[in-house]
Amino acid sequence: MTASSTTAEEKARLRRQVRDRLSDLSPEELRESDQALFEAFLALPQVKEAYSLFLFWGIPGREPETEMLVRTLTAQGKRVGLPRMLPERGMEVRLFQPEVPMVQVSFGIWEPPESAPLLAREEIQLALVPALCYDRERYRLGFGGGYYDRWLSGFPGFTVGLCREGVLQPQVPREAHDQRVDLLLTEMHRFSR
Repeated sequence: MTASSTTAEEKARLRRQVRDRLSDLSPEELRESDQALFEAFLALPQVKEAYSLFLFWGIPGREPETEMLVRTLTAQGKRVGLPRMLPERGMEVRLFQPEVPMVQVSFGIWEPPESAPLLAREEIQLALVPALCYDRERYRLGFGGGYYDRWLSGFPGFTVGLCREGVLQPQVPREAHDQRVDLLLTEMHRFSR
């Protein structure tokens, strides 16, 4: 067995454990967690200064439900991009437009339509990076597609992660291509470079 297959198995095992832990949280606990995470995120000077941000539309029960965050930042006049998955595990960022309906794709993920304006990576000052969980060194455990690691490898801006305190890990299994964020926020802590 190779080291990468062992790491892949460790990641799969941790994904199951984190999903189980998240499923134990009540809707009220999830809402309270989201509220604390969003308040901490919106208070960041980097968020206040950014004009173009890359966020994600959270999957209920797995990620913070970021719809309110996306709409709040858009209402503040900021350009908010959301991911749109492409063939061959690629990803692009399309501008969120409140008046244009989102499109539901695989795994219950919501994306902007293909007709939404493209937001170039170079235009984005800050990216909020989704994950099932993070560790204290700011490495993430995603869903296993590698979309964000590939996209982040060429991103020059500031990156932020949000993690529920109950699933924060001492260390997530990692591989050479795994990217960490510049700043990680939980409901009670912040971890940075």
